[in-house]
Formats: sequence, structure tokens, C-alpha cells
Amino acid sequence: MTMPPESPSGADDVLSLAAGFPQVEPDAWADMAAAVVNKSRADDAKVDGPGAVEILTSELPGGLGVDPIYWSRERSLGLPGAMPFTRGLGPRDPDLPWHVCQLHDDPDAATSRKAVLDDLERGVSAVWLHVGDDGIAPGDVAEVLGDVMVDLAPVTVSSWTDQAGAAGALIAAWEAKGVDPAVVGGSLGHDPIGLAAAVGGTPDLAPLADAVDLCTNRWTGVRAITVDTRVHHDAGASDQDEIALALATALDYVRHLTDAGVVAAEAFRRIEFRIAATADQFVTIAKLRALRRTWARIGEVLQVPQADRGARVHAVTSWRMQTRTDPWVNILRDTIACLAASAGGADAITVLPYDHVLGLPTPFSRRIARNTQSILASESNVARVADPAGGSNYVETLTDDLARAAWSWFGELDAAGGAAAGLSSGAIAERLARARAARDTDLATLELPLTGTSTFPLAGEKLLERTPRARVAARGLPRSRDGQVFEDLRARTATGDVSVPVFALGSPREHTTRVSFVANLLGVAGVRPETHVVATAEDVAAAVEGAKGASVAILASSKKGYEALAEPTVAALRAAGVDRVLVAGSTSEVGDVPVDGEVRSGMDVVAFLDELLDLLDQAGAQQAGANA
Repeated sequence: MTMPPESPSGADDVLSLAAGFPQVEPDAWADMAAAVVNKSRADDAKVDGPGAVEILTSELPGGLGVDPIYWSRERSLGLPGAMPFTRGLGPRDPDLPWHVCQLHDDPDAATSRKAVLDDLERGVSAVWLHVGDDGIAPGDVAEVLGDVMVDLAPVTVSSWTDQAGAAGALIAAWEAKGVDPAVVGGSLGHDPIGLAAAVGGTPDLAPLADAVDLCTNRWTGVRAITVDTRVHHDAGASDQDEIALALATALDYVRHLTDAGVVAAEAFRRIEFRIAATADQFVTIAKLRALRRTWARIGEVLQVPQADRGARVHAVTSWRMQTRTDPWVNILRDTIACLAASAGGADAITVLPYDHVLGLPTPFSRRIARNTQSILASESNVARVADPAGGSNYVETLTDDLARAAWSWFGELDAAGGAAAGLSSGAIAERLARARAARDTDLATLELPLTGTSTFPLAGEKLLERTPRARVAARGLPRSRDGQVFEDLRARTATGDVSVPVFALGSPREHTTRVSFVANLLGVAGVRPETHVVATAEDVAAAVEGAKGASVAILASSKKGYEALAEPTVAALRAAGVDRVLVAGSTSEVGDVPVDGEVRSGMDVVAFLDELLDLLDQAGAQQAGANA
């Protein structure tokens, strides 16, 4: 291999990883990809280069395409801290690259006070209190912050029941501590449009001007408004939808404030964004970058000085992606999301504890949440590079695509009156419902798998128990987690041992793969597979006798195993009174043997398991009636 020339001026040698390798053009690469794709295809189904690229191209939720390869192209990356702010607000402090912000919502003031202090002593640098009927009472905010040095740790509040009360309680707590208002940081958490999206009603923007004025003239390091798009994310919004709604909501606030006499630059300075971070790491990185780019463009149009156009982003690991079943997997999801938020340039990050959706967290789960961030910040060195994903052809293209898609819908929303008008008309709800329906289809068919819940379920799992949170009446956008429908299936079998006989036909070589597939599929609903091996025709009678009384049975084998043993097995099952016989794979593999359906990859798993449980319930009720 030919080494690159020496660097000038005595600098260290620069190693070009591509040096010595021939340059491959896109058409040639496509032809090589076609050669690989065609290895498993019949002669009449073989494809050319463009056909292979089309086959290898996939699609993200929301309709954005993902190419199999991204080619280098000339583009201006820009610099951190400068327009268009894609690459962040500027170089980071390696000792505090972002604020590690822990959420606290335990209504017991003493418990929350202890938890806040515990976090701050062990790596957390910012505090987030959720205040209201489903969190900390406004009157307890001062008590919870009793041990906090608010000149060092920024404090943010949020509320779904009383945002003005939460903001007032935070200000009162600051005043009581007698600190210099100029050194206090955080956010008052006003977000009336987000509040209406979450719990219904008409957004009241009246308190915004006074809140901004208070921050401008006294609490100069504090932001008055938090545009929280997690409510839209939890209602099914795609990533480009979330960006568009963030822009439309924030612009509604800026226009209201300018009408009240606040200059646009000051309005920009008093707004922060709270965005969901998911385990799709590249999309999360691109989403944060695209949000900053598009918000900076709005600032440019409004003639906001460049220094004030950068969006401050608080990333929170997604509630929607967390599961109640096998919640330990949430640690992995949250870690990926946290890494993505960091690489995407988040200014503050909150990792929700792995048991967040089960109820109030424990000291251990809060420890895992904060240490996830501490390890990433201190040991991975991800924050020592500004915009570490910048320059990646995939990330740059995805950032462009998200920004353009978000800008398109944002333009439509703006032309129709903005975010508040979109909520009132139902346009936002309709779009998010369509996105949610598409996502539900991908979840149900396992196109979007949930480890530990819809795939590789933990057999015999006993759910963790946590103190439940109080709930507030939510008449806004319908919010749901991705795993909810699978957890509902699991709940139907939680009170007893529910099983289905699975007949493994032929040798282990013939049936092992599909027996495992069926076992995993049944386990999604907490159904135990009762496996009966039928190695030869002589085993049929004993195997069927062992499954006596079953109403549903599943055959599992290869085409070869079905050809040898499906017919006598099905005949024996029918004679034994089994009403429904299913086959793992395709019904075409059993030929003319009369079966009642198939269990295969790509099926609607939720619909199948729901129907299966209905059949088992009916059979159980009939048996109980007969015994009575």
C-alpha cells in the first residue's frame, strides 16, 4: 500500500485510511451490491444495480428514506456557535459539556428533598421539578430546594396543572434564599400551548409577557418559556413532526411577545426547547441539529442578532420508548438515547430512570440514570469533540432531510394560523393520529421490534412494583407508549398458566428454528409453549395424547418435516377435538393438509395474539361450564 506524503511544516503524519485503495464509483458499487443480492434470488428475480439499490433502501417512520450508502459530496459544515447553528452553540467545556439534569416528581417533600441533594452530591448539575397535582405541590417547592445552592445548580420547573403556580413557587424559593438574581439559572417552564396539547383546553398566553419581563429585568440568567414537544412525540409524532411543532409553538410565543412590546431578540433569549431523545441514535442526532438550523433560520427572518439565534435544547430520553415488561432493557435504550443527545449537541440531558413508567423511581434507578450521563461525559470523551457526528455523509443528509421535511409542515401550520390554531382545528391531532397508526402497524408486524417486549420476551417475568404516580385528567392529544399494546396482552395471562401445545415435527435440525420462533411469539402475550416432539409417525399418538383437551395447536418444522409428518399429526389432532391447527411458516409448505392458518414473520402479531387469547378464553369458559 502506498503511504500518503509527509505532512508539511514538521507536523505529524496524517494517515489517509483510503490511501492505496481504488476509488469505486456509485454505478460500480451498485453492480457489486446487485451481485450479492442476486445470490439468494431465482434467475427470473435477479436485479441490476439500480434495482439492488432500491431493494436495499429503507424508510424511517415519517417517510424519510435511508440509502444503503452515502457518497461524499461538497458541503459547507459551518462552525459551532455560528449560523446556521447546526453544529451547536459553540465549543463545550470538557468538565461540564452539558447539564446533567435529573427529574424529581415525588409528592413527598422530604423524599424529594433528600433525592435532590443525593443527586447533586453524585454528579447531577441541574434540577428539574415537576410541580402540580401529579408531582410536587407548589407550596413544597421551597422545601424540596432547601439544600440546593441555586447559584451553582440551575433549577427548572414544569407543570400540567398550574404552570403559573409552579413558576411563582420557584421564584419565591429563589427570593427566600437571598441569592444574587444575576447568577441564578433555569427555566420558569411556561408552555401554555404544550399544556393545552397535553390536557386540553385553550392555551392562555397572557402570563408570558410578564414572565419574560421578570427574567429580563431581574432573573437575567433564567428562561421564561420551555417549548416541550414530548407531548407530541408521545402522541405519535415523527421526528420531523416534532421539529415542526417546536418551531410553530415557539413562533406563536415570539409573535405574542412582540405584540406585547418585547423585542424578538429578547423573546429568543427566553425560550428553550425540550425534545425527546430515542434509541434511534442517528435520527436523534440529526433531529437536534435540524432543530437548531431551522430555528436559526426563523431568527434570521425576524432579524434577530446572530448571537441570539441558537436554540438551547434540553433532551429527555423518550417515555414512549420505555417498557414496563423487562424494564432492564430501558437502561440500554436510555444509554443510546443519551449518547445521541450528547452527540447531537444537547445543552442539558435528562435520562429517565429505567422504572419511570412503572411509577416513582428508587434511589438505585436514579443512580443508574445519572451515572449513565456521568460515564458518557467523563469516560467516553464524546463531549471533547464539537459536533462529533458532523461531516458524516449519513448524518448530514439526514439532518438536511429532517430540516426540509419539518420546514415544509411548519410552513403549512404557520399559513393556517400556527400551533395553537392547529390544535384548535384538530389538524395537529389528525396528522399525529396518522403517524401513530403507521407506527402501530410497524410495531404490530415487528418491523419496529421492542427487545424484551415484542421480541425475546422474558419468560415467567414478574413485573417490578413501584409507587404509582397521581394522574391528571388528560383531554388533550392521546399519548401512548410503544409497548403498551403488548403489555396489555401480557396482562390478560398474568393471573394463570396459559399454554398452547407446539408440535415439533422431525429432527431438531428441521424444527428448532421455528419452535424457537413460536415460543418467542407466544411469550409476547405470556403464553407458555408446551412442546411435543414428533420425530416419527409412531410418536404422533403419544404426543397428541399429551396435549389432550387443547383447543389450539401449532405445528413447527421445515417444509421437509411437514411433508413427512404434518398429515398424520393434523389428522390425530382433529380426532382429538382440536378446533384450530396452525402452521409455523407458510400454509403452502403443508400442501393439501387442512390447517387453519399460519404463524410467520411479518404477520400482525398483536391481532394474532389477541385472537388466540380470545379462543383460549372461550375454550376455558366452555370447559368450566361443562365441569359445572
